[in-house]
Amino acid sequence: MSSFTSHSAKQPPVICLMGPTASGKTALAFELADALPCDIISVDSALVYRDMNIGTAKPTAQELAKYPHRLIDIRDAGESYSAAEFCQDALAEIAEIRAQGRIPLLVGGTMMYFKSLIDGISPLPQADEAVRQHIETQANQHGWVWLHQELAKVDPQSAERIHPNDPQRITRALEVYRITGKTLSQLTAIKGDKLAGDVLQFAIAPKERADLHDRIALRYEQMIAQGFEQEVAKLVERKDLHQDLPSIRCVGYRQMWQYLQGEFDHKEMIYRGICATRQLAKRQLTWLRNWPNLQWLDMEDKNNLQQILSAVSKL
Repeated sequence: MSSFTSHSAKQPPVICLMGPTASGKTALAFELADALPCDIISVDSALVYRDMNIGTAKPTAQELAKYPHRLIDIRDAGESYSAAEFCQDALAEIAEIRAQGRIPLLVGGTMMYFKSLIDGISPLPQADEAVRQHIETQANQHGWVWLHQELAKVDPQSAERIHPNDPQRITRALEVYRITGKTLSQLTAIKGDKLAGDVLQFAIAPKERADLHDRIALRYEQMIAQGFEQEVAKLVERKDLHQDLPSIRCVGYRQMWQYLQGEFDHKEMIYRGICATRQLAKRQLTWLRNWPNLQWLDMEDKNNLQQILSAVSKL
């Protein structure tokens, strides 16, 4: 089947394949790409970064040659990439793939990206350093309670929701108002562009949490053997990077970075890296448990491909 439109006048569906880290999403995506006219779009906030390959479990060069992925290697490690930017980029890629009569296959574990794409994202402005600096100055002069009162004058809804001792959220609400002239409450009520047409959503996950924990530990050890330490050492050598950047906050990278800075020994680094990855998997599963319209796949089941193909054939 070279294109979806060869047997259907409808536009091709979008297949979303999500799940916790190390659950086998990539391998299943490759099987799907062999069976259907799919183009893969990565839904992963770590895979966007160039020169971060081993610790992100990025597909190898050989795999990418056979199964090209869109939205990987699109940012330098010193840059940020927001959910709003992802939505804009992903919707453009999806439109292009569908226009060719092919099926967009979205694969990854960044649940916020999936949610933003499926529900639409509010048109909030990006952070403005000058505005934030001014708010910080006012906080130093008058205190956060005073700033909270200022927020109540312009955006009572947000002020009611935000605690007077929450500087981060007070700053964001005031920043949004001062940049746009509209309140945070007004803008979050607006949902931007989102996925249209048929969308099939699958989550691959373990029946037993311990099985996933074993996979995570094994994969972390494999990453060490593949040269993960050397990969992060090259990032540490760059003078423009630090451990508070979104790229270095990626699971595993921060722990390796801290080890290379002498904060703890090699054994502790592996322990912390595995623990952080397990915590990530737990957060991902928490998101998925409350996810609507989701079809579950067992990561040990050999019939997952057939289940997805069956769902596609019923459209």
